[in-house]
Amino acid sequence: MSTYNPKSSHAEEFICDEEIRETLEYAERNKGNRGLIEDILNKAAAVKGLTHREAAVLMDCELDDLNEKIFQLAKEIKQDLYGNRIVLFAPLYLSNYCINGCVYCPYHGKNREIPRKKLSQEEIAAEVRALEDMGHKRIAVEAGEDPVHNPLDYILESIKTIYATKSGNGSIRRVNVNIAATTVENYRRLHEAGIGTYILFQETYDKKNYEALHPTGPKSDYCYHTEAMDRAQEGGCDDVGCGVLYGLNNYRYELVGQLMHAEHLEARFGVGPHTISVPRLCPAEDIDLKDFPNVLPDEIFCKIVAIIRISAPYTGMIISTRESRKVREKVLDLGISQISGGSRTSVGGYTTPERHDETAQFDVHDLRSLDEVIDWLIGMDYIPSFCTACYREGRTGDRFMKLVKAGKIHHCCTPNALMTLEEYLLDYAQPGTREKGQALIRREMEKVPEPVRTRARKYLDEISEGKRDFRF
Repeated sequence: MSTYNPKSSHAEEFICDEEIRETLEYAERNKGNRGLIEDILNKAAAVKGLTHREAAVLMDCELDDLNEKIFQLAKEIKQDLYGNRIVLFAPLYLSNYCINGCVYCPYHGKNREIPRKKLSQEEIAAEVRALEDMGHKRIAVEAGEDPVHNPLDYILESIKTIYATKSGNGSIRRVNVNIAATTVENYRRLHEAGIGTYILFQETYDKKNYEALHPTGPKSDYCYHTEAMDRAQEGGCDDVGCGVLYGLNNYRYELVGQLMHAEHLEARFGVGPHTISVPRLCPAEDIDLKDFPNVLPDEIFCKIVAIIRISAPYTGMIISTRESRKVREKVLDLGISQISGGSRTSVGGYTTPERHDETAQFDVHDLRSLDEVIDWLIGMDYIPSFCTACYREGRTGDRFMKLVKAGKIHHCCTPNALMTLEEYLLDYAQPGTREKGQALIRREMEKVPEPVRTRARKYLDEISEGKRDFRF
């Protein structure tokens, strides 16, 4: 009998290998079952989400017309819940010191070729100023796991430095944190430091595969790592971000595991993940993709994005500059709501870009500047957003999800997005981007309902006069 229990606090019960394998067999048997697939799509159209088993059936669907319906439904759900807003962020790498042995990451402890670097607080402030001078307001802090070089006190001090560093009209208003699994007490300290979302990628949900890919170091403990989100919730971090690294293992297994993790968080804490990330394995120093036979083609990757969107409709979805412009363009309307722009995946890469290749964690495929990304988004009628209002207004965890599920988040998000875009256009944009962006703002303001529209226009006038940081 399966030990699957989504309410359990034990990793091997809420991510149950037997349940995943039974689910994959069920999906394989029903990949041509038109009646079942249509029933699942009808359920998804009600925007209440799908179970991991229902999602697996859609992933295996071989009926072309129904696959088209999957993509169309994902587009409709994305538009209904998130509109045409796309949130922008950038990663900030603090240190590449790491004691883990992850075989897919160039930061692994046995790599003697990569230069090791840890930023001082002065260097962090310089990196933050560089990011602010681009126009960024939201960053994701990244650091390897090393209790000597990267203790939690260093991370906390760095967060304090980031929030305190200002350049012109620039400020970082939300610091998300992607660091190794830790204790409830340490999550409590991160929460008290004012972080936004705590992010941790599972890499792979297959325990045997996980242990093979993580042979040494603290990260080798599958259960401790998989249960990290539970400890984060217990420590007060009610916005958590999950993800797997597609390409490490069979994508069907990972998709089911990822959705089971979301179901578990919903069942145990009443709120699923704030975000789901979909990184794909990329080339990097000391890493050869020929060693990984599960690397995904674009068409499968796009279908995964669509199925996650209709299965977990209220969850934000993130894609990074790992992906090319072409791929990012494809998945934006299938479910992605956050993207990075102008990113560097190296330690010190914003102030010393000439050294980027020396300490980069992975190759960046979208090399455009932030302004080029903003211009591109505007050209496709997306609203580039630097909004951080929900966290600062206390709309986190279940409070945020209740607004999304009630369809009321639009009243906050759209005007906030437009106001933060206006800040960017006035302070940082190239003339062509500014002209197109302000035309977009005028068009989109007509869609904002009253009385919010009148108030938002007043704020936009004050922004044009030099004031900053208005929010609903």
